Amino acid sequence: MTQPATIRRVRSRRPTLLDLFCCQGGAAKGYADAGFDVTGVDKDPQPRYPFRFVQADAIAFVRAHGAAFDFIHASPPCQHDTECQRLQGNAHPDLIGPTRTALEATGRPWVIENVRGAVPKLRAPVMLCGQMFGLDNYRHRYFETGGDFHLTLPDHPAHLVPQAKMGRPVPPGHYGQFVGNFSGVDLARRVLGVPWMNRDGIRECIPPAYTQHIGAAALALLSADRLEVAA
Repeated sequence: MTQPATIRRVRSRRPTLLDLFCCQGGAAKGYADAGFDVTGVDKDPQPRYPFRFVQADAIAFVRAHGAAFDFIHASPPCQHDTECQRLQGNAHPDLIGPTRTALEATGRPWVIENVRGAVPKLRAPVMLCGQMFGLDNYRHRYFETGGDFHLTLPDHPAHLVPQAKMGRPVPPGHYGQFVGNFSGVDLARRVLGVPWMNRDGIRECIPPAYTQHIGAAALALLSADRLEVAA
C-alpha cells in the first residue's frame, strides 16, 4: 500500500529579490514590505535607495548573478516610450528586449515594469493603478511576468476624480499627475508612499503598494515551490 507523502514546511532565510534599474527604490519598498530581502542595481549612484545597493550595469549584473536570487524585478528606463520623449525627440536606449533575454536566462521568476507607451513591446502585461490600492492617484504601470510567475489583475475602480493639469498645483478635489517638473513634492510623497524621495525619483517611481501586491503573489509561488520540493 502506498503511503501519502508528508509535506513539511522548510524554515529558511528571508527570500531574496533583485531590483534592476532600481532608481530611488519605490518598487524595492513594496517588495521589502511583502517580505523580501532586497538588493538594488543601477548604473548611477542612488544615495536615497533605502536597501542594499550595487552600482553596476543592470543587464550585465543579472547575467552574472541573477540566478542566485529568488525573484527578479526589472524597470528598464521608460524614457524611450514616454510621450515627452516623442515630443522632444530625445534619444534613449530601448532595453526591454535585452532585459527580457537576460531574465529568461536566469531560470528565476520575474517581472518587467514599464509605462503605457511600452505596452506593444510587453507580452500580455498586467496593468496596475493607484485606485486598485486606495491611493489618491492613478499612475498606470504595466507588468510583464515570466519564469512561471503570473499576476492576477485586481478590480479597477472607475476614474471619477479629475486630475490636475500636468505641472500645475493640485487643486482641492483633484489628483496630481506628479510627472515632469511637477508641483507638490510633499503631497506626492504622501500620496504615493515614498517619503524619502525627491522630485526626480517621484516622477518615475512605482508606488510601493503595487510591488507589495506583486511581492505577495511572488512569495506564494516561492512557498508552493518549496513545499513541493520538501514533499
